[in-house]
Amino acid sequence: MGDFTVRTADRRDATLTQQAVDDLAGRLRGSVLTPESAGYEEARKIWNAMIDRRPGLIVRCAGAADVMQAVRFARENGLLVSVRGGGHNIAGNALCDGGVLIDLSGMRFVHIDPMNRTARVAPGATLGDLDRESQAFGLAVPVGINSTTGIAGLTLGGGFGWLTRKYGLTVDNLLAADVVTADGRFLRADQDENADLFWGIRGGGGNFGVVTSFTFQLHQVGPTVLAGLIVHRFDQAGDLMRRYRQVAAAMPDEAACWVIMRKAPPLPFLPAEVHGREVMVFAVFHAGDEEAGWKALEPVRALGQPLGEHVGPIPYAAWQSAFDPLLAPGARNYWKSHNFTRLDDGLIDLLVEQAGRLPSEQCEIFVGQLGGVANRVPADATAYPHRDAEFVMNVHSRWANPPEDNACTMWARDVFNKAAPYATGGVYVNFITDDEQRVQAAYGANYERLAALKRKYDPTNMFCVNQNIAPAG
Repeated sequence: MGDFTVRTADRRDATLTQQAVDDLAGRLRGSVLTPESAGYEEARKIWNAMIDRRPGLIVRCAGAADVMQAVRFARENGLLVSVRGGGHNIAGNALCDGGVLIDLSGMRFVHIDPMNRTARVAPGATLGDLDRESQAFGLAVPVGINSTTGIAGLTLGGGFGWLTRKYGLTVDNLLAADVVTADGRFLRADQDENADLFWGIRGGGGNFGVVTSFTFQLHQVGPTVLAGLIVHRFDQAGDLMRRYRQVAAAMPDEAACWVIMRKAPPLPFLPAEVHGREVMVFAVFHAGDEEAGWKALEPVRALGQPLGEHVGPIPYAAWQSAFDPLLAPGARNYWKSHNFTRLDDGLIDLLVEQAGRLPSEQCEIFVGQLGGVANRVPADATAYPHRDAEFVMNVHSRWANPPEDNACTMWARDVFNKAAPYATGGVYVNFITDDEQRVQAAYGANYERLAALKRKYDPTNMFCVNQNIAPAG
């Protein structure tokens, strides 16, 4: 039997015996992996290939009881802890070096109650898992736009996508959650029970415990929606975005239009000579009656003469996975993000200029349209505070090879810095990279309340491998 070198919560090296690891494994339905175990290298892979960390132990949980055991083991041994759901976080917070990774990725059940229109979802489930199950009943939860994203990280940060304007953020549709706190307790959190914790997990990230189950409100959506892409010449981008502002402001809640500037993928409805060249894309969506949808989207379709258009009825679940090929795991990714209440002329000019010098074939700038129902919720109703944001920009730098790291990250930072004067100062917590210190910007006026909540539920800051909220002093 050998001993294992691990990392403690205060970032010191310590030793665990093989017997201690075996004892933990014997208390689990799941399994424990060490760096010498078969499957360890695969288990530590996450979506963003920029992140390369080596946990000392990986506890692959099969249920809530395993999570409780893992948390208690980490607390008793004073170990550094990270928690993995889908492993999709841009900052790579699923992984820690040397500590204990509590791996929830095997917990993927989704249970739909079509009568009460609720979904109970495990933390390892992806958006695709949830969409497939709920769409069997013509139901959906407002979630993100990439089907491989994990439901846990998305929800704990807020969660927005195509249905946000109609039904609010993901956290606005969270009814309850089961949470294992830092002391190993299993708590129910909803509006009536542990209501303060329920408030905190709706946007406060993984700061307060490990969620082992989410219960969501479902809404009638699909199975067919009206959606698609309208692709324009890049030299028209500035004029189109200026006119887009008025169209976006007049859109009904059922509709959304996002703007993407990037090099054109080889889409079959585009002329071959456009492939690989800069374009401006309107991604449009309408959840509701098809005739009403065509009417709602017509003002966008009437903006200019597109290079190509592919808009029509499509299964909601198919639209939810339409962008997956552009967000596949294994690439190197670096993001910078701002929130905006409006798109000023200067901002539009800046974004068009910067999109004209993309450092790789996969880089893009997107501007997502928010507003609607999400912005009618008070800023202090949930931990997520950005109820004034009408648009969110993500400078999505993505590339294949390490030698491109500097050019791609510097481009993203340059766009971010130049766009800052037009922004609210707030940021969506799930878009913060691992080199940023923007936690207070993520929570604004809610930060002090969150810090007090952290002191109550995690006073020693066990859950610190995240966009960390320090316990109030």
